[in-house]
Amino acid sequence: MTKVVHVSGKRRKAIARATIKPGKGIIRINSNLLEHHNPFFSKMKITEPLVIAGDDVVKKVNIQVDVRGGGFQGQAEAARLAIARGLVQYTGSKSLEKNYLEYDRQMLVADVRQRESRKPNTHSKARAKVGKSYR
Repeated sequence: MTKVVHVSGKRRKAIARATIKPGKGIIRINSNLLEHHNPFFSKMKITEPLVIAGDDVVKKVNIQVDVRGGGFQGQAEAARLAIARGLVQYTGSKSLEKNYLEYDRQMLVADVRQRESRKPNTHSKARAKVGKSYR
């Protein structure tokens, strides 16, 4: 029986679902290889948990991430969260979990902040009021 791990990560409106199973180190984001993912900084954000885990862990698993909703940055952060959670769950390693938390807490703990909704009689932002000129 092969070990398969399903995990999810969220960031604002973006939701990432990751599947980690034994393999040869192939990482796919929305069915595309990670090497072809753009923009570059989003790719770097997604590869952070892989670099911290090390080649000995990453080369033994295949990772498939499906990301929907939000913008490219929120999707990258959601995918990063899902990959990090999945690798910790797959390996069962407390030291890997500790390394992730020391590097950046957002790798394992979701940032639950959401955009504040606009209020009536505002122009651009949630709390901006309509100005009035008397002269």
